[in-house]
Amino acid sequence: MLQSLPLRNPFFHFLPSTSLIRTRSFQQPLMSFSSSSSSSSTTNPQQQQQNQNLDQNKLSHVLKYHNQTKHAFNNYARGPHGLDWANQPNPFRRYLSSPLLSLQHLPTQTPETEPLYSSLFLSLPSPKPISKSTISQFLYDSLALSAWKATSFSTWSLRVNPSSGNLHPTEAYIIAPAIESLYDTSFVAHYAPKEHSLELRAQIPSGFFSQLLPSNSFLVGLSSIFWREAWKYGERAFRYCNHDVGHAIAAVTMAAAGLGWDVKVLDSLGCEELKSLMGLHVFPEFEIPSKAVKGKIPEIEFEHPDCVILVYPSGSNGFDVDYKELSSAILQFNKLEWAGKPNSLSKEHICWDIIYRTAEVVKKPLTSGDRFSVEPFGRSAVYSEASYKGFTVREVVRKRRSAVDMDGVTEIERDTFYQILAHCLPSGCQTEEKQQRQLALPFRALPWDAEVHAALFVHRVVGLPQGLYFLVRNENHFDELKKAMNPDFIWAKPEGCPDDLPLYELLRYDCRQVSKQLSCHQEIASDGCFSLGMLARLEPTLREKNVWMYPRLFWETGVLGQVLYLEAHAVGISATGIGCFFDDPVHQLLGLKGSSFQSLYHFTVGGPVLDKRIMSLPAYPGPDLDG
Repeated sequence: MLQSLPLRNPFFHFLPSTSLIRTRSFQQPLMSFSSSSSSSSTTNPQQQQQNQNLDQNKLSHVLKYHNQTKHAFNNYARGPHGLDWANQPNPFRRYLSSPLLSLQHLPTQTPETEPLYSSLFLSLPSPKPISKSTISQFLYDSLALSAWKATSFSTWSLRVNPSSGNLHPTEAYIIAPAIESLYDTSFVAHYAPKEHSLELRAQIPSGFFSQLLPSNSFLVGLSSIFWREAWKYGERAFRYCNHDVGHAIAAVTMAAAGLGWDVKVLDSLGCEELKSLMGLHVFPEFEIPSKAVKGKIPEIEFEHPDCVILVYPSGSNGFDVDYKELSSAILQFNKLEWAGKPNSLSKEHICWDIIYRTAEVVKKPLTSGDRFSVEPFGRSAVYSEASYKGFTVREVVRKRRSAVDMDGVTEIERDTFYQILAHCLPSGCQTEEKQQRQLALPFRALPWDAEVHAALFVHRVVGLPQGLYFLVRNENHFDELKKAMNPDFIWAKPEGCPDDLPLYELLRYDCRQVSKQLSCHQEIASDGCFSLGMLARLEPTLREKNVWMYPRLFWETGVLGQVLYLEAHAVGISATGIGCFFDDPVHQLLGLKGSSFQSLYHFTVGGPVLDKRIMSLPAYPGPDLDG
């Protein structure tokens, strides 16, 4: 049944003239950096005991960072005044002098035995054994280069895992038992995507895996180099680095699923354990300056430990992880002999001190009281299997690209839209449960209940009116959301919407202009089939689960973003993430006040415009360049 347009249209009262826009950039003069720069950070070394009372100062700092790094119509978050191309960070970290373990390069043509992309959301195939071949395939389909691009004046690489601005702050490590034909003892290695090889960092005790982790398992560690994103995006870079952690978690999860492997972030481990596990203690201690500074700051190129992911055979059950024993064993890794010296990425730097101060505040300690559990696989709903083009997992993940422009013409069918959203749900098609627990692929990698929703601007979906829609990804939040948002929203089930898809129409309206303006006036937000803002339950989550959930909320948006990337390519169109949007005008549009719900990431899906001036080259062997 058609719903009438509410009398009060929220789109009309906040959109400014573009003439009001100005950029708040990093202004001269800049302080010069010296090792004696004072630090105003308050470090309580190991007051990080499990304390149920949230430190209000930490919460206040996180909210201050979040508010300070918002874009507004008349003021952008602080960033560099132009790009310093002479100091663009090297996108490839290498550990100089560490032994290089070559991996296998896979054929361009996908074998017929490869599972179809859409089939993974129904069940995982039988697990393959860990071998040089399967580890090679796993990394090739998750974190490797996917192509090189070239013009007459520039050449650059693309990767399977997406990244804000293609800057790739995320580094990856493999911690594995002995693997025949690769290495004959348990080891820690850094993944070098340009070479598709492993850089051996250390040998670890042989009993580490057999005594502490399930059989036929290994670990993937992820870390971030904040400087790579901050070079372009300034203070907002901490947000984007954590989007990219989420992208990488989802990329790892999908590649593992293609091999019949399940994954879970071992989130009970703390920052110190992750640092020891990946050998990140080799970086010099970084003293945070009291304000933003510019100069030669090589220490700023350190890697911040983000998470470690357990990869294990699907169908496994009956095993447990003793986090206290695991922590004790990992902390001994500092005594190992670590190979390789990290390469330099830039000659000069700008340190945006609030990034590093915030990273310190949200560091997570060991929470050894938590228990590891293997969750049942959440099978996703099938609304329109015909929407998929019969692509295999590898064809989808390796052909994923970030669209630069949308054509403003391409449409998708309503059933295709519903099918894409079905794969965005955390719990799969749960007939008896509400959407809440993260059981479906790839969200099952995350060990917390869903905290992120999607406000959708529908532009070109055949059979669905243009307008503002809302996907509720944790149905326990429904009443809270409805109360917090504009009371004129109608919250009606769209025509033809499956009963188990918690999608609601809020307002019928041509949203193309407003979605463009909200996304920093970028036409890509209005020229697709639909765009969206990912809305996180922010302050309540930080109060209930602690401030270390702040980066994890961005991880969840990154996982959701990677699903949208893959879904778009699987149905024959394209997508791209949008990190630049006007935060509070988005909230104002939705009627939100305060910090209970905040938009963390925007996205657009549609028909791409291909730039014929750009030539595509194979990922391997690539040109002999660093970029």
